[in-house]
Amino acid sequence: MTKVFDTRYALETLASILALLSVLGTLHTFVIGKHFVIPTMVLLLVFFFGNLARFGYRDQRWAKHVLFWVFLLMVFHALFALVWAGEARPGEFFGTAFYPLYGGFSLIVGGLCVIYAKRNGLFGDAKVDAGV
Repeated sequence: MTKVFDTRYALETLASILALLSVLGTLHTFVIGKHFVIPTMVLLLVFFFGNLARFGYRDQRWAKHVLFWVFLLMVFHALFALVWAGEARPGEFFGTAFYPLYGGFSLIVGGLCVIYAKRNGLFGDAKVDAGV
């Protein structure tokens, strides 16, 4: 349980949350929505993020690199949306909460990505921080 709250495993925790939400999304679209094709695509996220989290918690370097780049791309996506998509689809959906949501996501997850990469030695020859 201590790994869940350790910044060395921050992205694994986020991936676990996404996998859990994807399980719920799969069940929702299959049972309530009565869709049969869409749940399999949502289920893909369960396996993708679930396995990345599992191997990341086991300190597999490849999983940590993939998690870092996936979440960093999400941060860049949110930043680009903030700059260029204000009145487009995300802005219409979230309304006035669009900028705080996307801005907050960019700052929080971007900061976690930097801390995560430093703590796990993903920036080249940096030493891995064992944590306190």
